[in-house]
Amino acid sequence: MAQSRSSNTLVVPQARMALEQLKFEIAQELGIQLPQDGYYGNMTTFEVGSIGGNITRRLVQIAEQQLSGQSAR
Repeated sequence: MAQSRSSNTLVVPQARMALEQLKFEIAQELGIQLPQDGYYGNMTTFEVGSIGGNITRRLVQIAEQQLSGQSAR
């Protein structure tokens, strides 16, 4: 499995699995197949950007709902 070289660190490390699940859900919604080996180098910039943009959009939506007192989704 490929090792991540990202310098990003999670503020809440326990959220890692939830973020991974969100990534897979969004990729599936967009019809993008994620590589099983974890190496994203063969994916297009558009595909990776679409997934990342939708993750950000969804996280903002969840935060807005939590701040307004509504339940997420």
